Amino acid sequence: MAVTSEEIIQQQQWHNLAASRVAQNLNTNIETGLTSDEVAKRRERYGANELKGKSGTNPILRFLLQFNQPLLYILLIAGAIKALIGQWVNAWVIWGVTLINAIIGFIQESKAESAIAALASSVKTNATILRNGQKVQVPSTELVPGDVVLLVSGDKVPADLRLIQSRNLQVNESALTGESVAIEKNTQTIDADAALAERANMAYAGSFVTFGTGKGIVVAIGEATETGRISQLIEQGTSLKTPLTRKFDKFSRTLLYIILGIAALTFAVGLAYGNSWAGMFEAAVAFAVSAIPEGLPAVVTVTLAIGVSRMARRHAIVRKLPAVETLGGATVICADKTGTLTENQMTVQAIYTGGEQYTVTGTGYAPEGEILLEEQPIDWQNFPVLAECLQAGLLCNDSRLEHKDGQWQVVGDPTEGALITAADKVGLHRHVLEAQMTRLDVIPFESEFQYMATLHRGGTIYVKGSVEAILQRCHQMLDAKRNLAAIDAKTIHQEVDVMAQFGLRVLAFAKKIVPNTQKSLDHADIETGLIFLGLQGMIDPPRAEAIKAVEACQNAGIQVKMITGDHAVTARAIAERMGFNKNGEVLAFTGTQLAQMEQSELATAIENGAVFARVAPEQKLRIVEALQSKGEIVAMTGDGVNDAPALRQADIGIAMGGAGTEVAKEAADMILTDDNFASIEAAVEEGRTVYRNLLKAIAFILPVNGGESMTILISVVFARELPILSLQVLWLNMVNSIAMTVPLAFEPKSPRVMQQLPRSPREPLLSKSLVKRIVAISIFNWILIFGVFEWIRQTTGNIDLARTMAIQALVSGRLFYLLSISQLGTALINQLRGTRQKFSDASAIAIGIATTIVLQIIFSQWNVMNSLFSTAPLALNQWLICLLVGLPMILVASLVNRFDPLD
Repeated sequence: MAVTSEEIIQQQQWHNLAASRVAQNLNTNIETGLTSDEVAKRRERYGANELKGKSGTNPILRFLLQFNQPLLYILLIAGAIKALIGQWVNAWVIWGVTLINAIIGFIQESKAESAIAALASSVKTNATILRNGQKVQVPSTELVPGDVVLLVSGDKVPADLRLIQSRNLQVNESALTGESVAIEKNTQTIDADAALAERANMAYAGSFVTFGTGKGIVVAIGEATETGRISQLIEQGTSLKTPLTRKFDKFSRTLLYIILGIAALTFAVGLAYGNSWAGMFEAAVAFAVSAIPEGLPAVVTVTLAIGVSRMARRHAIVRKLPAVETLGGATVICADKTGTLTENQMTVQAIYTGGEQYTVTGTGYAPEGEILLEEQPIDWQNFPVLAECLQAGLLCNDSRLEHKDGQWQVVGDPTEGALITAADKVGLHRHVLEAQMTRLDVIPFESEFQYMATLHRGGTIYVKGSVEAILQRCHQMLDAKRNLAAIDAKTIHQEVDVMAQFGLRVLAFAKKIVPNTQKSLDHADIETGLIFLGLQGMIDPPRAEAIKAVEACQNAGIQVKMITGDHAVTARAIAERMGFNKNGEVLAFTGTQLAQMEQSELATAIENGAVFARVAPEQKLRIVEALQSKGEIVAMTGDGVNDAPALRQADIGIAMGGAGTEVAKEAADMILTDDNFASIEAAVEEGRTVYRNLLKAIAFILPVNGGESMTILISVVFARELPILSLQVLWLNMVNSIAMTVPLAFEPKSPRVMQQLPRSPREPLLSKSLVKRIVAISIFNWILIFGVFEWIRQTTGNIDLARTMAIQALVSGRLFYLLSISQLGTALINQLRGTRQKFSDASAIAIGIATTIVLQIIFSQWNVMNSLFSTAPLALNQWLICLLVGLPMILVASLVNRFDPLD
């Protein structure tokens, strides 16, 4: 009895049903396919075979949401107050800052919402199907459940299929499952609880046929496919704010409450002293403007943008500005194995033949490397059994290597590519051997028999396949001197076990001599009488530079975990090679084990585990969420469709630019252009440097706001003339602060940046030591402003001159403070002490200081600025006074640097 359409869509265990039952449930004919009338009905019922992304936020609304930040609230309010009291120039300057920040945020966010669109394009293709008893080609979007699809090598699978016919069919599902080798498919019923990568009777949408032919029934289309389920996971993934934005929001809210509270207190105190409402309102506004760090959002944006530029030079493209800092704060990196930690190129690394164990050097498909015996290079011509084992792998082979775009690539099966490369390393070349031993016939690899065999001119049959399939057909083997000996199955199995412990995939090789008149080959020819030649063990090896990068990350206090769809034994072996040891061992868990754990047990496994193998996409997502729930800052690397949901959920998702799918790239915050895990170490360095420079910027900007605020507040309390006017405050907060603070964004990395543990995710943006620093410098700034103002006012009676010298004295102190927290200042001090130190990247600070001096000269000496800002020109002796009274900042800064070193 056929099931309903709803039950068809919800059916998740097609692999557990016999092919005949699948055809019955879907009411289809496996010989003729569906009729056009039935297709029309089903298309109306199920819709098109495509993924539909959720509608995006209206661009206007998305732009307006950029203003939904507490610090921007302060600026908007300040601008509105300035407009209300008629100071339109000030108002538009403040609003201009908020507008620039909003535009930058809008542009960045617009680039980050296309993951679903990329996912949809990844599964669009043409499909060859049976319709009305005829073989026809149709767009994949027109497929419906029940369609019968024909597959050949090179096809992209157009929908989820239950296979009903398979001849040597192999499908590359690495983007979906993480399995680096093409999967051999069959039509047999699979256990209901089999993992996705183990469902050999299924072909999933978006995967590629690499070999053979097949026929399958469409069982799921569109969002009901496995790829569609990933699409839904991406949509469901929480769009988390980064740690920086979370801390900045908290800091901004705190600052907002403090400013509003003290402004209200200023207003109330002034009224209590009998001052007028209008006067106290102006004072409160002046206080609010002085306390608001108007230049801080611009400085933060510039600092992050410079980090983006630096990372791009180190092969990391950042798509979202706050992600620059996030990676620097990462406490855990969850790395996908295939193509990220490994080469994604199968490589023969061990050979056993003639009773000897050989090691093969080199990685990938490039014919670079050599074969070693007892760690010494050999001449293959002196080892005839080894030569014949390599020759068997070279001739019993349907793949080929191509040199394309400066890289060697395999056309065909990756394992066969590895065999070709191994032979090439000792100078055995296929075209030479094929000229001598022309292939006459072949038995292609079939999962039922687990071997491939070729017949060559001269009466030689070469066979390769699984160890079990080959050994049961062998009664003899060649010893080291190429003499026939009885098969030693026990020793061979021991060698297989040794290779397996290292995660190697092992193939066995044999030969048989037949009459040279034989021209055809049949299974009966190789049922018995084979001569065992040897074993070749291969693996997708780890990148050498990735091993160093993992070590560097661990030394920096960052946990590295491997999350993969590959086999647990292989994944663990790779992890051990790469040093993923935690407490002296590599704890590995499979997706099946995780699914059976209680919540507390799962949390412990995720915390302590170093390898998570055979995991489904939703489990990758669950692992990331579990780590985040413990307060970890999680970076996730990946390149496949199956990585996209976790990439989006992670605090920072890192996709591979070359081998990565478009889906992974669009879901990620950062893309590595060289597909090299080692580039992550460089990106972590830059991220930590960005955060350190941001702290320097905050430590530099806020004390001037503190000094200004204290000056105004105390002036109100004691009913004194304001030492600094609101427009002068705006000059200091916007022009002067930005000119002096932006150079801090160019500060180079500290030599100790990767020797420190990650900062605690719970650490506030303003730590206790940083608050103490800000308070100390603010008090000094207040003394400087108030002291100079009162001194000059009382001695000259010129209030404009007093305010001008107070401002210039403050700027003088700020220049000395800038040097104290920059590496240029540190280098200068070391030079004075006689210690040589390179002045690296000091030009930005020098330019900032020079620019500030020029601006301040214009501020006080140009008559236009005198009229606009109520300033007065200074004589040379007055300039020297301002410089000298700022000198004590050197002592104050050296003291605060002791309890709060910013490096």
